[in-house]
Amino acid sequence: MNVLGIETSCDECAAAVVSGGKILSNVVATQVPFHARWQGVVPEIASRMHTEWIYGVVEKALSDAGLEPEQVEGVAVTAHPGLLGSLLVGLHFAKAFAWARGIPFIAVDHLLAHLYASRLGAKDPPEYPFLGLLVSGGHSAICRVDDFDNVTVLGTTIDDAVGEAFDKVAKFYGFGYPGGAVIDRMAQSGDSGAFKFPMPNLYKTGKDGKDHRCDFSYSGLKTAVINQLEQFRKKKPSGTPGGEACDIAASFQKTAVEILLRGLFRAACDTGITTVVAGGGVAANSCLRSRLAEHGGLRIIFPPPELCGDNGAMVAGIGEQYLLRGGASPLSETASARVKAFRRRYP
Repeated sequence: MNVLGIETSCDECAAAVVSGGKILSNVVATQVPFHARWQGVVPEIASRMHTEWIYGVVEKALSDAGLEPEQVEGVAVTAHPGLLGSLLVGLHFAKAFAWARGIPFIAVDHLLAHLYASRLGAKDPPEYPFLGLLVSGGHSAICRVDDFDNVTVLGTTIDDAVGEAFDKVAKFYGFGYPGGAVIDRMAQSGDSGAFKFPMPNLYKTGKDGKDHRCDFSYSGLKTAVINQLEQFRKKKPSGTPGGEACDIAASFQKTAVEILLRGLFRAACDTGITTVVAGGGVAANSCLRSRLAEHGGLRIIFPPPELCGDNGAMVAGIGEQYLLRGGASPLSETASARVKAFRRRYP
């Protein structure tokens, strides 16, 4: 089954073709140069660029797959969550493409697609259930995944997403954009012990009476790095040019990753599930990958780097699963900026 996948939830205009779980093409047009001046995504610019690029990106995805439009058997598109204006561009293009050819249309949840990405082209895909570590600029969560569309949140951030914290620290210090990739690169030359940044203290039972032991928080870490740096200095700045900046990056990254892992290891202990699948842009982070690789009790599965960020292949892949099940979405489906597919469970 040839499925076209379209992804326009934020600042990546992407399209891909997947057939039988194999990626036939995967085209991503990045808008990073257009947003770098503001050190963050400008929604109005993002939606306008999607409008200009969507036709050409889809055309190239079909060409790379060696297909004519008439050979596409289904269209999947991200419908939520994301920037509303950006989502609407991809959603309406996908609806028109499907309606004109009389083929099924599938509205996909962006976060479910990220958790599905590691199954694409995998020789030994993870069996359900597994723990999903979803880490991106807009969302951070630890989930129990029982099927491609059956996900239960065990822990999530109570304030900032981990990727958002990376971007804000990088913006404050002028490290560059996008913040996650820049900090990861700088940290390779830094001393992660130069600053001892605080870990959030989340109690098992909060004031709301619910279990928060697998949750995490980044607002305190962000405040410490930006506003209280000198309080956490453990070593003198490096004598090399730019050395202190790299030390800040390395120390911040180490703490940010440890916050994630503390919640993940608690979830693994609580559930007894030993397979962890990562997804989202931060899944490409080298520190996160190396720290998880050190944990011998868990089987860790990462998507290839090109499937960690936003892409059309993950949308096409999970769309194919809905079609194989016999499901499709009505053309009346609309976009939503909010998360819709997940439910929260308190053990």
